[in-house]
This record gives sequence, C-alpha cells and structure tokens, in this order.
Amino acid sequence: MKKTALIFAFFLTTTLTFGQNIPQEYFDLVKNADSLYNAKDFRNSANKYSDAFKANGWKGLPNDRYNAACSWALAAVPDSAFFQLDRIATKANYTNYGHITTDPDLNSLHNDNRWKPLLEKIKQNKDKAEANLNKPLVAILDSIYIEDQKYRQQIDGIEKKYGWESKEMKAHWKIINEKDSINLIKVKSILDKYGWLGADVVGGQGNSTLFLVIQHSDQATQEKYLPMMREAVKNGKAQGSSLALLEDRAALGQGKRQIYGSQIGRDPETQIYYVSPLEDPDNVDKRRAGVGLGPLSDYVSRWQIKWDVEQYKKDIPKLEEKTKRK
Repeated sequence: MKKTALIFAFFLTTTLTFGQNIPQEYFDLVKNADSLYNAKDFRNSANKYSDAFKANGWKGLPNDRYNAACSWALAAVPDSAFFQLDRIATKANYTNYGHITTDPDLNSLHNDNRWKPLLEKIKQNKDKAEANLNKPLVAILDSIYIEDQKYRQQIDGIEKKYGWESKEMKAHWKIINEKDSINLIKVKSILDKYGWLGADVVGGQGNSTLFLVIQHSDQATQEKYLPMMREAVKNGKAQGSSLALLEDRAALGQGKRQIYGSQIGRDPETQIYYVSPLEDPDNVDKRRAGVGLGPLSDYVSRWQIKWDVEQYKKDIPKLEEKTKRK
C-alpha cells in the first residue's frame, strides 16, 4: 500500500470505470478506508473499500482495489485479498511486478497456492506493456527499484519490533544507505548518458525509479539533477507530483521552507510527526493541486497528523528550530 515519506509513488492511471462518473460517496468512503488503514484497523478499512465499490456499482479504481487487497491481507482474509488482486491483474492489466513482490502488506499471501499464478499473470502484463521499451535499461531499473524499495518497506516492521532508536534499526539504515550508494552510481550513469528517460522508453516504473534514487540521494546530487527533472516534467517525461517531492526535499536541505508540504519530520524526543517548515501554508493546497497532489490534510493523516493551518503558522518558528537541530 502507499505509505509515506519514504515512499515511492505508485502511479496507476487505468480505471475500471472509464467513461463513467464516479460518485463523491465513493471517494469519501475510500478516504475513510485509507484513514482506517493508517490507524491499523485493517478489517474495517477493507469493509469501507467494499462499501466504496458498492457505491460505484461494484466498480473500483485499480489503485483502490490494490489497497483493499492490502487491508484484506493484513486482516487475514486471503480470499478477499486475492479477489481484488485478480481483478486488477485481469481487468486492469496491472503491471507493477516490482511493487507487488516487495510489498510487506501482502506477505501473508506468499505461501498461498494462488500467489505464483497471480505473479505470472502480472509478469505477462508487464512484459506485454514493455514490448517496445528499451529492455536492457528496463531490466537495470527494475533491479534498482526492488533494491530501493525492499529494505524501506521493512522499516515499519523493524520499528514495531525493536524501536526507532534500536541498534537493529540503525543497522537496517546502514544497509539502506549502502544500497542507495550503489543504486545512485547506476542511475547517475544512465542520466548522464541518456538524460531523464520517459515512460515511453523505460516504462512507468523505470521512470519512477530515476526519481526515487535521486530523491534518496545527497543534497549535492539532488541539486545537480533537479534542473534536468524540471525540464523532463515540461517535456512530459516525468511526473510533476514527483518533482514536487524533490523540490521540497532540496529546499529543506538548503535551509529554506518547502513548497508542497511533502516532507514530514519526526521529533526525536516525542516521536511525533510534523509537517516540516512550509512556505505560505494558506495556499499549499492550490500549489499541490497544480502538480496533481491531493489536499495536505489527507496526505498528513498517514502520520496521524491533524492539519490545522492556523495552529501550524504559530508553530513554524518552533518547527524551524527542530529542523536546524537535526
């Protein structure tokens, strides 16, 4: 399921409702389902997704069906999880093999006899979709994507078991940093040779992988490739929503305030999450909408943050002090 700051963008635009108007009730129920997932109330989250699909004539967007499958799997109801995954594999031609094979939400399904046939179908979808792409580069970026995401998706489980400040967590971050260094060498080589490659050359996942590795890199590297990504967005070769995340991270690294509110901080003493210093909070949703991002209040709810713009403006000086101390 989509999760956090770390986290990568799961871009899926195909719908099962093409040509139809989706009622607002559907989106309200999905929002409720997402909130329940974030609160780890997985059974009720899954039921809310079902209510959403019912409200839309039992049709659902593929991303929502995938997230419903995650909730069902975490609620230990594999039949319902496989039903949702099969729908997006067969009806929406789901292709994100790298994500589904590394998503820890679905770990409980891996020993089920239905898992391998499902993956085979998704792999077939992927191969068909990538038939005209640069296959050697796709293969390289696929392996990088898996390395980038596999260890990050284990963070929640390690924190839950050992704690954020534990030696186990520190050892895990050491592994992540080592993998990032290796991945960065490969991605810089691709970018320096070919420029920012679009989905028409390396597929949607390959295109997202370029962003992820730069997003997870050091400040100097982010600033070096930021102009290249800006140009790529202008030319339709990168996602504006991804660029917004890189703009925010680079700005904070320069000691400035972020623009889109994508970067979330964590107080080392209280372990409470907060929105890192943000420019012009009153108009953040307008800026987010302009690059294809949803309202900030929905986004920050993933970290159990309640967005109150007036209180936030009062808290900014204190938040900036926290950021400086990092």
